[in-house]
Amino acid sequence: MNVSIDSSALENMQSLLGEQFEDTLVFCCSEFERLENDLKLALNSDRQEAIRHAHSLKSNAAQFGATSLSSTARAIEQGLMKGDDVTVSENMEQISEQVLGSKSQLLQWLSMHP
Repeated sequence: MNVSIDSSALENMQSLLGEQFEDTLVFCCSEFERLENDLKLALNSDRQEAIRHAHSLKSNAAQFGATSLSSTARAIEQGLMKGDDVTVSENMEQISEQVLGSKSQLLQWLSMHP
């Protein structure tokens, strides 16, 4: 599985947030994990809540350049809205790896661009 990070999105956020960038990025990475867990918990019990968590994960990931994570979360969100359980299942199989890989690459990027 490929994990894709858009460096230009990170550079833009770094420029926008200035000295708050590092703390915000670290917080965002922890949010990826929280949203993934919340999505998994809601998946079989509350479809609307699961859609909301997938949407938040998609948006947060996109904002910080985690493009492949955002795409995976988008596929889950769309699948849930359309009742496409196959798409949801296929992408849920990838979400943990995407969260971990994105977090790792984002923090690595941060260490090289203080």
